[in-house]
Amino acid sequence: MKIALAQLDMGFEDKGFAMKTCADLMEKAAAKEADLIVFPEMTLTGFTMNPATYGELKEDSMTITFFQEAAKKYQMAVVFGVIFLEDGTARNHSIVMDKNGHILADYAKIHPFSYGAEAKYYSGGDELAFCQVDGVPLSPFVCYDLRFPEIFQAASKKSLVMTVIANWPVARVGHWKTLLQARAIENQSFIVGVNRSGKDRTLTYSGNSMLVSPTHLTGENELAVVEIDPKDAEAYRAEFPLKEDRKEDLYSRFFEETKA
Repeated sequence: MKIALAQLDMGFEDKGFAMKTCADLMEKAAAKEADLIVFPEMTLTGFTMNPATYGELKEDSMTITFFQEAAKKYQMAVVFGVIFLEDGTARNHSIVMDKNGHILADYAKIHPFSYGAEAKYYSGGDELAFCQVDGVPLSPFVCYDLRFPEIFQAASKKSLVMTVIANWPVARVGHWKTLLQARAIENQSFIVGVNRSGKDRTLTYSGNSMLVSPTHLTGENELAVVEIDPKDAEAYRAEFPLKEDRKEDLYSRFFEETKA
């Protein structure tokens, strides 16, 4: 599988500008024969705390329509971020779509970033998501989720590839790079981390998108296409059976005991 990491400066709260940038990157990825392209969190809006204005209804989503048309045009699966509104509640989603525009997985970010006020405007999801992209088992995550290893351990029971789409600021970029590597090592999985670049109203983003094993991007509107073989992860799990030594019942007991 060839995966394109689409690191972009989508601006802020300007969907038209972001759509043009995404279309340009998809065209470039198609020329490199990518099977899957991965965009950053809140792909067409940036990290907005204004979901009432920029959120969408899933059944009438311009973001879904845009990526459906682009996926079919370029015959490429895509992972992107979007804000959905449902019954007055906003959630930060990562969508996995196949090359024919069909939604394969819809994941709502479990951990809104309370330090950055996200939790004031967005509710967290409570489900993992699993799908197959060209036969490759994949689970999507979003940004701050990266700091919570338990959900990656659970997802890695089924998935060999996990995507993390982000708006991760330059001030904590060292954490971003270290945590991506840690999630890959401890889960014996491919981790695809795609972060935005550029600036919004208050923060600067340096990108540093990478696939671990890493291909590292630092500029704006960059595209890297990396080929992976999921069998490499399966072979490594067989050769070095780390997961067999996990004691999940014991870990659950520790969590219960520390609640007391």
